[in-house]
Amino acid sequence: MNNQIKFHDDYYYYDIVRKNIKKYRKLAGLTQQELADMIGVNMHYVSQIESANPNKYFTLIIIGRIADALNIDIKNLFDAKKTTI
Repeated sequence: MNNQIKFHDDYYYYDIVRKNIKKYRKLAGLTQQELADMIGVNMHYVSQIESANPNKYFTLIIIGRIADALNIDIKNLFDAKKTTI
């Protein structure tokens, strides 16, 4: 019996969250600058979060701010089934 846990690669969860952030931002009709202004960061930070080449790690606090700004439940940002529009 093999009890070894299989982990996702390092970017799996970041990829889900970044895709959902971009999706819900666009559905809300917001630019990256508008979202950045709402959550108190600069537009470059939001751009890096949404980038397919992750070079910006973000905290749970930022994810919470984004969910609040987009008026969605934070769990939606972690839903792998909701990453496309």
